[in-house]
Amino acid sequence: MQKEEKRIDMQKKIAVILGDGIGPEVTQQSIKVLDAVARQFKHQFFYEHCLMGASAIDKTGDALPGETLQICHRSDAVLLGAIGHPRYDNDPSAKVRPEDGLLKLRKELGLFANIRPITTYAPLQHLSPLKSSRIEGVDFVIFRELTGGIYFGNKQLNEDKTEASDDCIYHRDEIVRIAHLAFAYAQQRRKVLTLVDKANVLETSRLWRKVVQEMSTQYPDVTVNYLFVDNAAMQIIINPKQFDVILTENMFGDILSDEASVITGSIGLLPSASVGNKLALFEPIHGSYPQAAGKNIANPNGSILSAAMMLDYFGLAEEAELIREAVHWNLANGFLTKDIDSINNYSTATIGDLVSDYVENRIPSRMNKENMVISKSTII
Repeated sequence: MQKEEKRIDMQKKIAVILGDGIGPEVTQQSIKVLDAVARQFKHQFFYEHCLMGASAIDKTGDALPGETLQICHRSDAVLLGAIGHPRYDNDPSAKVRPEDGLLKLRKELGLFANIRPITTYAPLQHLSPLKSSRIEGVDFVIFRELTGGIYFGNKQLNEDKTEASDDCIYHRDEIVRIAHLAFAYAQQRRKVLTLVDKANVLETSRLWRKVVQEMSTQYPDVTVNYLFVDNAAMQIIINPKQFDVILTENMFGDILSDEASVITGSIGLLPSASVGNKLALFEPIHGSYPQAAGKNIANPNGSILSAAMMLDYFGLAEEAELIREAVHWNLANGFLTKDIDSINNYSTATIGDLVSDYVENRIPSRMNKENMVISKSTII
């Protein structure tokens, strides 16, 4: 990921897209935490709100209004909530869909690489569908190509609507630019990169494999493995600890990263970054979950950890690590949302308050959880 030299009193402009469903309430917690970081480390973050998704369609008829693009282009990074609504999912004839805005935004901003860290947490291992022995210590990152492939290929439907096609096209340059990022990231970790493709069947996959094989000579310290996507899907379940950095194309990455998110015990915990040459966007990987919207029960940790990835992007590694430390502290001390603990749980706002208090060193050394005010982090 792109980094800048850290400096005191850093000023950054952040475009905020609250999105749909639970997007607004979880994103507000990220802003709360970023404000705590700003106070603690003497930075300044300026937010400019804009519309995208179902909320944008409702107000403008467009899933990605032109004003939103302008705001994003003049910002240093974008913070996104979640996009989507069931009324569009259940209507095949809808001419405009919330996801259209997201796809267009990625293309317009040149966000060609989606980075999804998959990390398991010891206090939540019992919630994973996998045995604790299989997930203990799991820590890998998926690099998914984001602006090419079948999602952006030519789409055709014949006149009587009995035959359809979606073209999957990749150019060598699209593979090279994300592969360089993945190789460089692997060098900073355990130096193992796994390319996931379907080279035994697909011509595009054969191009991916050829390009990565050629590039591997530039990174002699990185071990490169190759897996067909069906085998990779099985290996993520059988032995997820084997992976360090996974590199793959758009659709495979979309599916595998969602599969991998399940092994952590809660999809609400996982962040992501979408980066390009000039800009980056940060969002939790979960959907808009409209059934929980406005109820103050959604898990904001994925959004908060996405804000931490944003700070990494700004070159603020210490601040980012402090947020991650705060989230770990919450989980270890049982401050969990309803999706993780259906009986003893805390609200969306409470989790945001607790992380903010931790960042600003306002968590007392001794506390009584039973006396906590629900929806606040006030400890009495």
